[in-house]
Amino acid sequence: QVQLVESGGGLVQPGGSLRLSCAASGSIFTINAMGWYRQAPGKQRELVARITSGGYTNYAASVKGRFTISMDNAKNTVYLQMNSLKPEDTAVYYCNAAGIAGGSWSGYDTWGQGTQVTVSS
Repeated sequence: QVQLVESGGGLVQPGGSLRLSCAASGSIFTINAMGWYRQAPGKQRELVARITSGGYTNYAASVKGRFTISMDNAKNTVYLQMNSLKPEDTAVYYCNAAGIAGGSWSGYDTWGQGTQVTVSS
């Protein structure tokens, strides 16, 4: 079983920055990709950014140029550096990881519990 623990959310003023972290633990054989999604009240969950173990990244158009995703493979941890935050970035941010679990050698697609990001003056 693979678990994800997120940290780094909070309240920030428009134009400010936050850094989210998500650490994966448990029976991990491989992590093929990790990503961040967000869900605002009354809206569907949407992809924010995703990174593969090989370092390929993709971003939502709304965050490109402001957010940067990175992954420390040795620590099984993904980061999301968020700069120039806007009120419309307010949402619960969820971490996701996909790969192969050790022991069972089956695929996993796991979500974290979510961390609130609020951008407001």
